[in-house]
Amino acid sequence: MRTSRKLVTVAFGAAVLLPLGVSSAFAADGDANANLAPVALNGVQGSGTAMVRVQGTTITVTMAASGLLPDSPHAAHIHFAAEARHECPAAADDMSGDGTLNTSEGGPAYGGIVVSLTKTGDTSPDSGLAVDRFDTAPGGQISYERGSIEVAPEVAQAIVDGKSVVVIHGVDHNENGMYDGDVMSDLDPALPTEATDPALCGVLAAAPVGGVATGAGGAAPIGADAGLLVAGGALVLAAAGTGAFAARRMSTRV
Repeated sequence: MRTSRKLVTVAFGAAVLLPLGVSSAFAADGDANANLAPVALNGVQGSGTAMVRVQGTTITVTMAASGLLPDSPHAAHIHFAAEARHECPAAADDMSGDGTLNTSEGGPAYGGIVVSLTKTGDTSPDSGLAVDRFDTAPGGQISYERGSIEVAPEVAQAIVDGKSVVVIHGVDHNENGMYDGDVMSDLDPALPTEATDPALCGVLAAAPVGGVATGAGGAAPIGADAGLLVAGGALVLAAAGTGAFAARRMSTRV
């Protein structure tokens, strides 16, 4: 039986958003790289890379990943909070003891959303669940690049200081090829938790000075997804206006 669930745009991890608590008159320039690895306990067999170039308070993001649930929306963000651990969550963060990690349980490790990695439109935390503007991972792969993203000075500083984390969401706990199940999301009770649980995660670390630049202006990618990341360089997607809260219907099978 097919049911439709209305997905309302809210910020991922709203219950665990922590104040930034960082002030900076000037944001430092620099590049940062992240190797994206499976989030503990969530059963994802994927990997990826992300690169961010910071120029003042403007960033360019290039990201590639594979091994994700194919043809399904995967929200992706840069996370940060001054009080967070600035790392990916561990099995010990499973406070419910159910053997998986949801987004709220990961919050103390990576903090709240500071950038929504949408393909078009708004990139603020308000678009944290704007799934009609996130990548749908054709064939289980994401190839993403977007520039001219404006961020707060403290966010730019956190990126170059190695205190921000890239997270891609969306898992398939029961391995049936869709977002479904009886456990509902900690962020939106109208959604299955599979649609919002974190899948891949990586801390953005400062790139070596003088690193090789790609066509997107970032440091050279590391790991198995390097070719995919370079291929994604041709797919620059510009912002399409300021954007508003997005909502769409997301079909799931029960």
